[in-house]
Amino acid sequence: MPQDHAHDHAKPHAHPQGHPQGPSHHGRHHGDDHADQHHGGHHHTHVGHVHAPADFGRAFILGIGLNSALVAAQVVFGLIAGSLALMADAGHNLGDVFGLIMAWRAAAMAKRPPNARHTWGYGRGSILAALTNGVILLVGVGAIGLEAIHRLLAPQPVEAGLVVWVAAAGILISGGTALLFMRGHHDLNIRGAFLHMVGDAAVSVAVVLAGVLILFTGWLWLDSVASLLVVAVITWGTWGLLRSSIALAMDAVPPGIDIHAVEAWLAARPGVQSVHDLHIWPISTTETALTVHLVRPGGLSDQDRIGIADGLHREFLIGHVTLQTEDGDTDHPCALAPADVI
Repeated sequence: MPQDHAHDHAKPHAHPQGHPQGPSHHGRHHGDDHADQHHGGHHHTHVGHVHAPADFGRAFILGIGLNSALVAAQVVFGLIAGSLALMADAGHNLGDVFGLIMAWRAAAMAKRPPNARHTWGYGRGSILAALTNGVILLVGVGAIGLEAIHRLLAPQPVEAGLVVWVAAAGILISGGTALLFMRGHHDLNIRGAFLHMVGDAAVSVAVVLAGVLILFTGWLWLDSVASLLVVAVITWGTWGLLRSSIALAMDAVPPGIDIHAVEAWLAARPGVQSVHDLHIWPISTTETALTVHLVRPGGLSDQDRIGIADGLHREFLIGHVTLQTEDGDTDHPCALAPADVI
């Protein structure tokens, strides 16, 4: 990918625990290349390729507005109908409204430029939003599950016809909101919003089916069964989101990137004799950084360094690349070469 600009400047030899301090560029592509000769034959280069997060502002506004109205309707008619399933769906939708608000705020923060304190910008907020959203949802479904079990043992009267109509409206609203976030599957923060809306639609389908069956059979316990089904669906979907969020918060290699494939790709570059001290971690739910030491006598030319950065971006969607080359001096081996050393 072409670079907007490139410049060389001296940089002291440092390796701060695999997280080099560097600028985070948002909204445009930048090439930030620097090299410095040190004793022992070390050279540093950094190249950045960044895509700003897609703008889902209108989708968030519409989704928050529609789902807030749906929550209000479900609470009112759920109380009138005496339906726990409808109330459970309302509680879940309320959690999703808060989740959409957090995701919207995080997406907006990710676009803010870096500063002297936050040198990588605020993209990590999108990871924290996804993590918080997952925790809130799991706590909420626990309360719904307990009440569903209680009502299963002692079924309560339910106005099934009213439940069916309100839940049907929920299918339309949740399904329509999900479509607004469909193209954001690559962003964990946006994907979380999409999955929650899909889950809401599926839950509303279950509530409709329960209401129809109650109308024809009079089996009131179906309302509690539908509630437990709601809990199961939410827990299943949220657990995966929570695991992914925790992994990203712990600087794990982002999903979809095979570190062994990246290492093999780097080792196959012309002139590279070996690869070590490879680190890959998320800057946000859409941006990934990499640092690595390459044993390549003579260092890297401008064309080499840009080619490697372009290749990593093209093959693995890694946007922030910091390369350190070494001449492979056996008298002064790199202390960070062993795989168990950070």
